[in-house]
Amino acid sequence: MQIELRQLRYFVAVAEELHFGRAAQKLHMTQPPLSQAIQGLEAELGTALFHRTTRQIQLSAAGLVLLPEAKRLLAQAELLPAMAQRAAAGAIGQLRLAFVSIADYSILPPALRRFRQHYHSVKIELHEATSDRQLDLLENDEIDLALLIPPIPDRLTTLLNYRKIRSENLILALPDGLESRPMAEQLSTYKDLPLILFPRKIAPALHDTILGCFREAGLTPVIAQEAIQMQTIIALVSANMGMALVPESVANLQRAGVHYQTLELSQSMQYCVELGIAWRRDTHSPVIQAFLDLLEE
Repeated sequence: MQIELRQLRYFVAVAEELHFGRAAQKLHMTQPPLSQAIQGLEAELGTALFHRTTRQIQLSAAGLVLLPEAKRLLAQAELLPAMAQRAAAGAIGQLRLAFVSIADYSILPPALRRFRQHYHSVKIELHEATSDRQLDLLENDEIDLALLIPPIPDRLTTLLNYRKIRSENLILALPDGLESRPMAEQLSTYKDLPLILFPRKIAPALHDTILGCFREAGLTPVIAQEAIQMQTIIALVSANMGMALVPESVANLQRAGVHYQTLELSQSMQYCVELGIAWRRDTHSPVIQAFLDLLEE
């Protein structure tokens, strides 16, 4: 069965006028092809849509049921060009966005807020995941964008695009109760505190940067605990399990029992963590491009 929108439009005109002559005039056509079109529609459906007499026509039971549905389909069809144009502009669709936890304390909330203001009809699907997990998701085409900590593995450089978004200095997250110590912003001041750290496999660049900071200071940290989420690391600091070096935006995560302190380093010891966004080279989604453009504003 293949019903055309043209046939539905003809049917609605006849149903509203209940007169083939007036319906043909309304449609700017002659009556014979209109009658043939209605007969063709009835043949496709296998039932009469009108009861015809020499004096009048009336909708059949099937015609009464079909009329509102035909009007609905025609109304939806009229919206298709506008929907296609909005989709081409990235105004509708879906965005699958993954992010590392530090993005939640810096760029993610304002970026989502601006995106929702401009593209409120886009469905956003959020996934909090470590950088290594995000790379797997991108490789398997299970997400569209990844807010992660580089680097991109060599095996994925031909598959993925990457753009740096920002760099952040590292700061100290310290358990409360150290206020009696000198507040010199030197790492060696806290050399007796154990370190809480990310496992290297999930964020090798951040892991190596943190240990490099200790190495340049002539220290070898004792790693007390490893945790994959920033909020877990801060919770462990709050529990007096040790200290942590974290990106400065994490200071937005306020938790009882923790205070943050700037770490002053020499010019040769400016340690930063980079945050960037990655996406597949073979994707051409206007929604993805709209989000990328927004990040550049």
